[in-house]
Amino acid sequence: MEKIAIVTDSNSGITQKEAEKLGIRVVSMPFFINDELFYEDITLSQDEFYQRLAEDADISTSMPSPADVMELWEELLQEYDRIVHIPMSSGLSGSCETATALAAEFDGKVLVVDNQRISVTQRQSVLDALEMREKGMSAEEIVTVLMREKLEASIYITVDTLKYLKKGGRVTPAAAALGTVLNLKPVLTIQGEKLDAFAKVRGWKAAKKTMLDAMEKDLKTRFAGKEVHLEIAHTCTDEEVAQWEKEVAERFPGYEIHTDRLSLSVACHIGSGAMAVACSKKIEI
Repeated sequence: MEKIAIVTDSNSGITQKEAEKLGIRVVSMPFFINDELFYEDITLSQDEFYQRLAEDADISTSMPSPADVMELWEELLQEYDRIVHIPMSSGLSGSCETATALAAEFDGKVLVVDNQRISVTQRQSVLDALEMREKGMSAEEIVTVLMREKLEASIYITVDTLKYLKKGGRVTPAAAALGTVLNLKPVLTIQGEKLDAFAKVRGWKAAKKTMLDAMEKDLKTRFAGKEVHLEIAHTCTDEEVAQWEKEVAERFPGYEIHTDRLSLSVACHIGSGAMAVACSKKIEI
């Protein structure tokens, strides 16, 4: 049976420490802060990132260098026969396209999965790949299942401030100013490739209700009769996320809920104080 290595990136929310326990490798996403290069969870912690964000530092995301990715693959292929590489959605970054191009140089030993996920849903894809590997499935079989299931996930997210959406050009300065005055909270969604607008409501209470209503509708329609993983992602304080966990659990009793901080690549564009609810369908093998 071939030995398969599982690789993802830090957009999955999987830390280097957790990756070591899982027996996988995580490519750390690079950031520039005031033109200085940092790597998520290696030279840049969550706390340090939010401190610099609060200081209004100039923060920009980047892609892993091709040399770093290939070096990791070459190292793994000393021990493994094949690699299944699960990067963030191609609709949110060019790193997936780059990895696909690089994989062509490895004679079929590296398979890149563009299953269009990020954060907790990307993390679940990694766990699914590990489960399939344990069942003895081949690299091709693992990729086939992940690609088949790629759109079987849903994320709804609300931001606390329009500042970073304005900075990234997703809302105009005028709309951001008006939204701040009126206490408007945009509810965004990721249903595959990219981050899209879903609704605009006034206040946190309405925003939370909108997200929970949307998730309930998905569970009753898109995922009707299917088992799903229910997940929470956030850039909140411990107290705020504990309250959100309680509200989600009350709305959806009987689910085991996984909670994770949003990856810094996402946090960079939405700021602190954001919260999300997500689900991903349990794989059928």
